[in-house]
Amino acid sequence: MNTSATAVSEDHHTPDQRSAGTSSPGLLAQPNLVAQSSLMARSSLLSRLTDRWIAFRNRQLMSVAFQDWAASFPLTRPFAQKRARALFDLCAGFVYTQTLLATVRLDLLGKLVDGPRTVSDIARAVDLPVDAADRLVRAAASVELLQKTSGGSYALGDLGAALLGNPGIVEMVEHHSLLYTDLSDPVALLRGEIAETELNRFWPYTGGGKGKDVGESDAGTYSALMSASQAFMAAEILHAYPFARHSSLLDVGGGAGTFVRAAAKAVPSLRFKVFDLPPVAARANKQFAADGLGRRAEAFGGSFFDDPLPEGADIATLIRVLFDHPDESALAILKAVYAALPPGGTLIVAEPMAGIPGAEPIGDSYFGFYLLAMGRGRCRTQDELSELMRAAGFEQIKRRRTRRPLLTGVLVACKG
Repeated sequence: MNTSATAVSEDHHTPDQRSAGTSSPGLLAQPNLVAQSSLMARSSLLSRLTDRWIAFRNRQLMSVAFQDWAASFPLTRPFAQKRARALFDLCAGFVYTQTLLATVRLDLLGKLVDGPRTVSDIARAVDLPVDAADRLVRAAASVELLQKTSGGSYALGDLGAALLGNPGIVEMVEHHSLLYTDLSDPVALLRGEIAETELNRFWPYTGGGKGKDVGESDAGTYSALMSASQAFMAAEILHAYPFARHSSLLDVGGGAGTFVRAAAKAVPSLRFKVFDLPPVAARANKQFAADGLGRRAEAFGGSFFDDPLPEGADIATLIRVLFDHPDESALAILKAVYAALPPGGTLIVAEPMAGIPGAEPIGDSYFGFYLLAMGRGRCRTQDELSELMRAAGFEQIKRRRTRRPLLTGVLVACKG
């Protein structure tokens, strides 16, 4: 018997309760059981009512007569029009993305940085016939990449200007050509009928060799994309957590050191270690030397699954690492990080997460199919990530608020 636990339990009862013999666990548990039973009954009733409401609503929405009425009635007309636009956007989404791809490949947005231009000027700048240029700028303006001025010229739109400010997005737009090829038959992809996808070939570490066969050219290709797309995440992570309280950081799967270079500027007192595949680590060390960080940062080459991680850091980061691994591999990585950290060490997990309010399509649709095409991994919820972290031994898992949660979520945990 655990006597200390018994003493703690007894402290919850008053002297009067103990003397009166009312401290029987069975008697005390009865009100709680009744309350729980009542709560479950209410929850079950609410669930049944919700299901009935959803069934009724869907019958109405499928009715052509109801659709016509909703589109005509003044109070429902705005909602009907909004839903019709959302449905059409869902059907036409691929065409919108191809409009975006055309503007990126022709550097149309870059041609408008210095100010508005006429369609004729744009046609000459991007080497298109005037009628084709007119078609493109109209399409780009309709999705807010451009905007038409009062004089009839075209300037950068809100989304176009924002896109130019995020080079990583431009890189991803070009990269998506591979994804679109893989999604040309999504049912075959879901059924596992495609032997090898374009994304599987692009990310060589997704194969059975655990990255050991990745060469320098392969590392250069995907390291460049990772660096470009990771830059805008670094600011979110550094804003979400006070790294200055630590002395040494280990960035596991840190690629060419994009996050480390950003953190080095933000926290001058911090020293760094990066762990990644050998050719990637070699690129990181060259970059550290070029940036004058050779004395503060060092990269180590190896495999998550076969080689021990460098020790000596009091905080470790996993940035967009776990979500492209299955659960068993993600758990193995977390256990390796746990072993490398000292007691009281801190772990930061930062990656896009499923179930983020307002950003559900990003986690469940975009990353759901992207990772399927890549060949492994999945976008997890905060609870699913926390469960893996606890299974690896981490404690005190908390979410840190980020300014742009659709880009990344941040979880902080401690090694007990």
